[in-house]
Amino acid sequence: MTLSIMTSTLADDVVEVLPSGEIDVENAYEIREAVAGQLAAGNITRIELNLQNVTFIDSVGISALVAAFQLAQVSEVKLVVTRPSRFAHRQLWVTGLLGLFGNPQPFGEADAAQPAVSGA
Repeated sequence: MTLSIMTSTLADDVVEVLPSGEIDVENAYEIREAVAGQLAAGNITRIELNLQNVTFIDSVGISALVAAFQLAQVSEVKLVVTRPSRFAHRQLWVTGLLGLFGNPQPFGEADAAQPAVSGA
């Protein structure tokens, strides 16, 4: 599966970057380039990297996310991960990077209904 990246403006100074597919050694640079492009456009204070459609991410992909974070930080723009797929969430957790990206909950868990409590 290939990687596609869509971007959209959520508010005046917030941009969402939405990659879909696999982020690996072949295409990880595209994440950094997408963030760099948004930073070059200017007038933003926050980038939300929505990972809900990421089916796979390897160590090179994780490195690209960190590089994107650092690019944003240099430009005084906050970059956070939102709605990570379970796989992406696990990779960020295993690498100890969840906190760096704002401690996002896995996609679907925050939206799921609380289990019903049954009385005995």
